[in-house]
Amino acid sequence: MKDYFSGNATGYSQFRPSYPEEMIQQIISMLKDNKRALDVATGNGQLAVKLADYFKKVYATDISENQLKQAPQISNVRYKNMPAEHTDFENGKFDLITVAQAIHWFDFDAFYKEVYRILKPDGILAVLGYGFFSTNPDSDKILVRLYEEIVGPYWYPERRYLTEGYQTIPFPLEEVMYKKFTQSYTWTFEQLIGYLETWSATANYKKANNNENPIALVYEELKASWEQGDKKVTFPMFLRIGKLK
Repeated sequence: MKDYFSGNATGYSQFRPSYPEEMIQQIISMLKDNKRALDVATGNGQLAVKLADYFKKVYATDISENQLKQAPQISNVRYKNMPAEHTDFENGKFDLITVAQAIHWFDFDAFYKEVYRILKPDGILAVLGYGFFSTNPDSDKILVRLYEEIVGPYWYPERRYLTEGYQTIPFPLEEVMYKKFTQSYTWTFEQLIGYLETWSATANYKKANNNENPIALVYEELKASWEQGDKKVTFPMFLRIGKLK
């Protein structure tokens, strides 16, 4: 797994969208048991914290110490610094393994080998993600220009898996379901900018251009359109669930 997010762990914790309760309930409804869950590439523990309401024990792993430092401390959640592809858990331990907005960074072969090792025979793997958000029409035009033209060349190639809704990732399990969701927020302009700062392409643009911030190229225009709009953002979200063959 690649670590591209340690450098902005605080921003990631503050500004990244969370997953709707409807999505969590869909996962829970498909479980045979709920003793132990594992959230790999947990980042700041966003999903692990939600799972803690339903499981006796939740383990959450990530390769970024900085991200894990942002995670809430909850009695039945245990954080561990380790890659998703190589864990120290015993065979057949988990009723559920989740990976949210991260599987596109993995070594797929190594990860799925580990899933087959540590998931219970009747357990499930849930892969969650979200794509490019929408706002008001005027802001959307500016944001699409930022996303596609200004920082477009600076996205990592793995980004395409998100654009394709995780429907094109390798998935060597028996597919149980694929379902789309949406999550909406009302954001201040500062929250919008904070989210744009968490883009990997934003960071890559800065590295390649003497730390020039690409958001500055659209900042004033975007601010004007944002203040005139309804300040609503909507993220398309997707959930893919599989079980061992």
